[in-house]
Amino acid sequence: MSEALDLIVIGAGPGGYVAAIKAAQLGLKTALIEEREVGGTCLNRGCIPTKALVHASETLENIKQCNTLGLLVGETGFDFAKMHARKTQVLTQMRTGIEGLLKANKVQLILGRALVLSSSQVQVGEEILQTKRVLIATGSKPARIPIPGAELCVTSNELLEGEGRFYKRLCIIGGGVIGMEFASIYAALGCEVTVIEALERVLPTMDREISQNLAMILKKRGVSIYTGARVSGVLQQDEGLVCQFEDKTGQKQIACDGVLLSVGRRANTEGLLAPGLDLQIERGQIPVNGQYETCCKGIFAIGDVIKGGVQLAHVASAQGINAVHAMAGKDMPIDTHVVPSCVYTNPEIASVGLTADAAKEQGTEANVGKFIMSANGKSVIENAPRGFIKIVADAKTDVVLGAQLMCSRATDMLPILSCAVANKQTVQDLLKAMYPHPTFCEGIGEALEDVHGGAVHILPKRR
Repeated sequence: MSEALDLIVIGAGPGGYVAAIKAAQLGLKTALIEEREVGGTCLNRGCIPTKALVHASETLENIKQCNTLGLLVGETGFDFAKMHARKTQVLTQMRTGIEGLLKANKVQLILGRALVLSSSQVQVGEEILQTKRVLIATGSKPARIPIPGAELCVTSNELLEGEGRFYKRLCIIGGGVIGMEFASIYAALGCEVTVIEALERVLPTMDREISQNLAMILKKRGVSIYTGARVSGVLQQDEGLVCQFEDKTGQKQIACDGVLLSVGRRANTEGLLAPGLDLQIERGQIPVNGQYETCCKGIFAIGDVIKGGVQLAHVASAQGINAVHAMAGKDMPIDTHVVPSCVYTNPEIASVGLTADAAKEQGTEANVGKFIMSANGKSVIENAPRGFIKIVADAKTDVVLGAQLMCSRATDMLPILSCAVANKQTVQDLLKAMYPHPTFCEGIGEALEDVHGGAVHILPKRR
């Protein structure tokens, strides 16, 4: 390539490909390098394939409830291979779409492994590409813990590849987002599921009430959950695997067919930099400044690889958009301090901003409004699982500080509240709008009204 590029982006995940397209739209001559498939982990081994399986398993659960709706359905079941075939169809369709977008925006897609030589040179195979800037967006991969028998365990990658792996008895080490989503999927398919979490509750970074409710719902569906538990090892026996652990009551072991390691992810930076190029990487993570530039001028990084970052696809996309705006000399358009989080269990879970506990820890007095969704017409119609919507507002200014939702369509309703937090809107600002009936989002209006005790469909609080 004779003419130097304005930008080379390394990694075609949701951070990299979005950044590359946005850079091209801003007038930067851009190339995108990807070692595997476009879409990265999110599309190929993470968000999208997981949600395809979530949709299938939830559909099966809904079919089993058809009699309560007056519908007559014959024998139900599932074909695990066909579920994964459908998943693969979805991935192929979306990859094709991304490739088309890259081409339409004149982003050069280069397949191969990149080696960053400097801020102006990147090597792919035998070719050395010239550029003015480099943006690293190589994402992350599942972490493994150093326990005896770790090699017998699988990660989310193995559960999602090809036709997947079906385990009638599945033990999950880690009760975070990934672990709880797989617990929901396999439980819906009638499997015997056990979750072992080291901390005192599942989904430990989310609102405490959400954690408690989800644990209760999954236990009713037959999932065994052990918290405050430490895994000591995994053994191979004639009839399968045994996962050994210790909790408050002593030593325990669970017989299973498969063990899922779901203990977080680590930055994918091995072999990325040429010898002598020092980006002051710490535990695989790259430190960056407010414009996502590393200690080496002209080399930027976004997404799961950066130090102290939040490992979510939409965060990587937002950071990519902000980074290329900064490169183009423009203001960064997205407030990355307001991070929406979604969990695709049944019911869905979504949150943004501060919880009531977090506000208290920061010394902020807050009012909380809460609406139980069993009083919501759409929830009753759809026989939705137990859930609620909670709004946290500053007691002095009435500004919405955060929201936590655990109900049907929670993830789709969250942007209303994310916008409110990002734009520092008040409870009254949000109540100026009508919430159409019958919808799940009526629950947002009720929770907002309850911040000041004025909700219509909630029994008056005792005085």
